[in-house]
Amino acid sequence: MHGSPTVSIRDGERQQATSLDPLAGLRGPADPPCDVYLTGSVFLDIIFTGLDSAPVRGTESWARGMGSSPGGVANMATALARLGLRTSLAAAFGDDHYGEYCWDALEQGEGIDLSLSRTVTGWHSPVTVSMAYEGERTMISHGHEAPQPDHAPQCPPSARAAVASLTPGTRAEWIAQAARKGTRVFADVGWDETGRWDPADLADLEHCEAFLPNAGEAMRYTRTDCPRAAAHALTEHVRLAVVTLGAEGAYAVDGATGESAQVPAIAVEALDPTGAGDVFVAGFVTGTLAGWPLADRLAFAGLTAALSVQEFGGSLSAPGWWEIAAWWQSVQGVPDQDPAALRRYAFLEGLLPAPARPWPLRRAVPTIGFGRSA
Repeated sequence: MHGSPTVSIRDGERQQATSLDPLAGLRGPADPPCDVYLTGSVFLDIIFTGLDSAPVRGTESWARGMGSSPGGVANMATALARLGLRTSLAAAFGDDHYGEYCWDALEQGEGIDLSLSRTVTGWHSPVTVSMAYEGERTMISHGHEAPQPDHAPQCPPSARAAVASLTPGTRAEWIAQAARKGTRVFADVGWDETGRWDPADLADLEHCEAFLPNAGEAMRYTRTDCPRAAAHALTEHVRLAVVTLGAEGAYAVDGATGESAQVPAIAVEALDPTGAGDVFVAGFVTGTLAGWPLADRLAFAGLTAALSVQEFGGSLSAPGWWEIAAWWQSVQGVPDQDPAALRRYAFLEGLLPAPARPWPLRRAVPTIGFGRSA
């Protein structure tokens, strides 16, 4: 992005970038067909970058760069797929060009299983325009709720894990169904528009293994004034509470074992935080399914989120193993590097492929209108 021409990644390079399988040593013939299942709304995201400030009323602003990509739940699905997890997404897609583009980008570009998704005739795709400036972003969205299908598919499928976005005061039956099948459910939550912040409104937590709110959400739900105290209080409702602390990293408590861990954040130049929370959850799910220690899971989730905010866009910025390997190689060569900080990520040493290109990397920027030869 940054106003530069669109770059294409060849199919062979894309396959290499996602070929590392973090669960390779755990797979067996009786495994479920997918690693992670999720459902939700897919948006077409149009991201304007290179703005010097917020748009001013009554004026026209020009952006120096622009990109487009699937957004909404597609941010999470893409982050999971780029980390090598077999990802299944159930979503509605419009039968307009935007819907066709998003479907192709997810299925062909990212290898996401869309067999449980559907195209809705006569329904236009939801759209979000995001304007990134000064390390933040402003978004404007438009869309209508997709009509319910006459015959819903048998959801959810058998899966190792599922990611659910909880809606305060509302139960989602598929979450209980997934848990009954033995699926490990990881949940996050959005802002409570009702202002109640009542943990009783998160009834589906009883079916979840882990809950990953940010510090503000966690403290409001627990009526505490400390994120760490909030994490401990949340273990009354869910086994594993993971609270993200922004620039301070993340803190987690396992209520079943009493284990806790805190990992500081990686200092980076944040260009656009869109999708960083989704990337954090994807990294934590990956480490959990791989059986890593709690502190390593937190460190990996924080690392992937930090790498994502250095790029613009939601699904565009989700890092894969190439980006992680290139970062690890680069950071070890930084003069006066703190040895203790390096040791925190030493568990990556035996996991990562040899970086094919120097860090930082630039992924392809999908842009509607280019042909396949672009």
